[in-house]
Amino acid sequence: MAKIAVYDINRNQVSERELADEVFNTEVKGYLIHDMVRYQLAARRQGTSASKNRAAVAGGGKKPYRQKGTGNARQGTVRAPHFVGGGTAFGPSPRDFSFKLNRKVKKAALRCALSARFKEERLSVLNEIQLDTISTKGVVEVLKRFELDSVLVIVDGENQNLELSARNLPHVKVLKAEGVNVYDLMKHRNLVVTEGAVELLEGALG
Repeated sequence: MAKIAVYDINRNQVSERELADEVFNTEVKGYLIHDMVRYQLAARRQGTSASKNRAAVAGGGKKPYRQKGTGNARQGTVRAPHFVGGGTAFGPSPRDFSFKLNRKVKKAALRCALSARFKEERLSVLNEIQLDTISTKGVVEVLKRFELDSVLVIVDGENQNLELSARNLPHVKVLKAEGVNVYDLMKHRNLVVTEGAVELLEGALG
């Protein structure tokens, strides 16, 4: 099993722990990561372009004039597409861009993304991240000690002080272990994980 040093927030090494190879040291398959990022981004697309067809346009319930004897072509409603104010024919409608991805593929992609950060030596494990107060400056100081800029922080439970302290930092995001996803792992260059979060990830993905 792979080993990694465990630090406190002052960057003092406090211990060393083993990482499950099947989660943090597996083969990195780029196509799985690519498929998962596409899946996440497609699901976020709203697809809200739309136009009103003849059924959605207000009015036009009454036949405009009788069927025969007027010399005009027969008409059933003034809201047909060829009338001014009528509905649009073959216009855009709300579209669902999402597609299906198997659960095994999703898990495998997450393992690949975590393993990529470990193999690139961009994974740091902390015993805990506890801030006494809500302080953006405090988070910046911790990141400076570890010489990190673009960071995804994964914690093992509720950590309101950390979440509120980091929310104004543009390149820092805090997630609970159950919310870890491939897109955020790839978006941020570095990964910081608490020991408790490592155990949760190994339990869920191992």
